[in-house]
Amino acid sequence: MRSLTAHRCPGPRTAARSPLARVRPWRGVGGAILLPSVLWLHVAAASAAPLAYVSNQGDGLSVLDLKTMKEVRHVDLKGAGPRGLAVTPDGKYVLTVDQKTGDMSVIDTHTLEVVRSLHIGTSPEFLRVLPDGSKAFATYEPESAVSGGKPTPGKEEHEGQELPGHIAVIDLHDWKIVDDIVGAPETEGLEFTPDLKNLVIANEGDDSLSVYDFGDRKRVKKVDLTQHGLRPRGVKLSPDGQRYIVTMELSGNFLVLDDDFKVLKSVPTAKGPYGVAFDPAGQRIFIAAAMGKRLQVFDAKTYERLADIPVGQRCWHFSFTPDGSKLLLACGRSGDVEVIDAQRYAVIEKLPGFELPWGIVTWPRAFGSLEAARP
Repeated sequence: MRSLTAHRCPGPRTAARSPLARVRPWRGVGGAILLPSVLWLHVAAASAAPLAYVSNQGDGLSVLDLKTMKEVRHVDLKGAGPRGLAVTPDGKYVLTVDQKTGDMSVIDTHTLEVVRSLHIGTSPEFLRVLPDGSKAFATYEPESAVSGGKPTPGKEEHEGQELPGHIAVIDLHDWKIVDDIVGAPETEGLEFTPDLKNLVIANEGDDSLSVYDFGDRKRVKKVDLTQHGLRPRGVKLSPDGQRYIVTMELSGNFLVLDDDFKVLKSVPTAKGPYGVAFDPAGQRIFIAAAMGKRLQVFDAKTYERLADIPVGQRCWHFSFTPDGSKLLLACGRSGDVEVIDAQRYAVIEKLPGFELPWGIVTWPRAFGSLEAARP
């Protein structure tokens, strides 16, 4: 893979810049420069290969061909600092939430151009999209309101305390922010209940889970996890809809909760567990233990540890390939994406040249730490 470092953007976007992303020039036969959109359409037409999208906090969005495991396009988001990302269920758009600008970028997958940008709030991080593609949910910090300069909801209740994080609710048909959910301090991972009516939020700052009915924006449950561990970060529903797995970063364990959010079991992990996903069959649980530099595999029934896979630095998020045969792990401080055989539990390739890769998703959509396809 080509080194990306030389193309790093010098600074953040400004209000006057074009809404279209800068893309890198490509050369065709004989060295002729090809227009990026023309080349991309040629590549897309010539190959039915599945794709992976990687958010680089330092250098935009990378697009990988999963047949060749090569970068086929790179979208420069002009220093926006993308972190959380998702592909809409119809495959038309890649969405990123951008730390430095506080925006959500909407990227057309046909042209790989940024077609719109919505302001979310300060330092957005985690993003989830409903399976029907109607809404997206993005976490952000409390210093900025999400709509029209209105006061941050709930701020008055927390004077003198650490302010709660917020979740912006975005209508993906009208491309508008339609609501705001007040979480708890340091909101992190997001998940949906099986009926898709409630949002489950991992709150790092007070070691809890919050459950909100996003129809009426009311909190229906708060689960105190302090006796079971510290700093919940990742939360994932099992494919059968009967259990939740919650990674506890500072205490080095994950929790198993039933569908009523009762803690059933605590399972030790390597240091710093964050990203979590089931395999497509629901038989195994994969945990990215970033501080322990391990991707760990557990039996989803007995919770026996099946494998420890040594990986790079700050490996937070990962996705299965659409066929389920491999995993792609974004390792931020190593600057690479590691390709792992999902059956042999071994790193089979390291793809270098990324700038602080944060997250990774695929098209067709697959099970992973940032989203879960329906079985």
